[in-house]
Amino acid sequence: MAHIHEKIDFTVAIFVVQNSRVLLIHHRKLDKWLPLGGHIELDEDPEQAALREAREESGLEVELIGERPPTTEPGTRALIAPRFLDIHRITETHEHIGLIYWARPKNGTLTHAELEHHDLRWCSSADLDALKPAMSNAVKWYCGKALEEVRD
Repeated sequence: MAHIHEKIDFTVAIFVVQNSRVLLIHHRKLDKWLPLGGHIELDEDPEQAALREAREESGLEVELIGERPPTTEPGTRALIAPRFLDIHRITETHEHIGLIYWARPKNGTLTHAELEHHDLRWCSSADLDALKPAMSNAVKWYCGKALEEVRD
C-alpha cells in the first residue's frame, strides 16, 4: 500500500486472542514480531481495514471486540471503537497513527502469508519473552493487555 500522505498515515493493529494466546507475525520487511495489521486504504473505514488485514495476513475471519454506539442513521454509521490509539515513528519524516483493536477468530484456516511474514504463531503470555527477535515494549504491553481483557 502506498502512503496516503508523506508525513502521516492511519493504520490498524489487530490483536487476535484465542485460548489465552495472541496471534503474532514475524514481519518479513521489518524483522519484528507484530500483531496483524497495516494501512487503512482510502476506500475503507478502520473496521474494514482491520477485517481485511486480518484475513490477508492470517486467513482468519475475525470479530472485532468493542462497543458500537447505537447512533447509526442515514448519513452516519457508528464504528466499533478501537481499544487504544497510538502514534509511532516509522522514519525521520513519517509517522503512523495506529488504531489498536482486540479481536477473536470467527472462522477460516490459519494461513502463513509468506510474502508478508516469516512466521506466525499463537503465543501465551509466557511465550512473549522468548520471541526472537525480541518485540518492542509497546507491542508486548498490548499483547499482555489483550490477553488480560479478552476471555474465551
